Amino acid sequence: MAKNPHIGSSFEEFLKEDGTLEEVNAGAQKRLLALQLNEARKRRRITKTALARRIRTSRSQLDRVLDPDNANQTLAELARVASALGKRLHIELLDA
Repeated sequence: MAKNPHIGSSFEEFLKEDGTLEEVNAGAQKRLLALQLNEARKRRRITKTALARRIRTSRSQLDRVLDPDNANQTLAELARVASALGKRLHIELLDA
């Protein structure tokens, strides 16, 4: 029986070896941001339709921006939604 080289290693180490760590981290960050934007919308009691009107887009486009499983949004789109909710994005570069 072959010994599993990943036993005892962390999931992060596994993803790094697999070459998918950055992609997984980016997806997780986008998912968290979408959830935070939607939570801010709910706290402010703003409907998706009203928010879409504020940023001059369609409800379906806003749904794509707020979809935690859709990682294809630009920073500009996310920033527009955040601004319409009285928030701002804060992005920083950290040492690895």
